[in-house]
Amino acid sequence: MMERPYRIVLADDHVLVREGLRRILEDRADLKVVAEVGDGIEVVDLLDALPFDMAILDISMPNLGGIEATRRIKKARPDAKVLILTMHKTQEYLQQAILAGADGYLLKEDENADFFSAIEKIRKGEMYISPQLCGK
Repeated sequence: MMERPYRIVLADDHVLVREGLRRILEDRADLKVVAEVGDGIEVVDLLDALPFDMAILDISMPNLGGIEATRRIKKARPDAKVLILTMHKTQEYLQQAILAGADGYLLKEDENADFFSAIEKIRKGEMYISPQLCGK
C-alpha cells in the first residue's frame, strides 16, 4: 500500500522561487505541495486549517519573517517540521533558526540533491544543516 505523500507548505515572498520549488518537489511522487504563501502570517493562518508535515520557509519575508513563523508553528504544532531555505549564510541566522525550533537550514545556493537530503533527514527526525555552514 502506498503511503500518503509528505505534505509541504512553501512560504517565500518571491512567486518564482515558490513555483520553482513546487516543480522540483512535485517531480517526486512521495512529496506534495499543499499550499504556497508569501509571508509568515499566511503560514501561521494555515496552522488550524490545513494539515501539513513540513513548512519550508524563507527568513526574509514581509509581515512575519521565517524565524518568528518557525517559533509560532512549533508552538502550535510541535509535530510539524520546519526547513529554513534562505540566502543568509551567517552563523547568527542559523543559531536563531535552531533556537526558534527549525529542523533544518538550507541555503538557496545549495544543490537540488542537498534540498532532497534535507527533506529526507528531517522527515526521519534528524536535523539538517547546509554543508556550507557545518564545515563539511
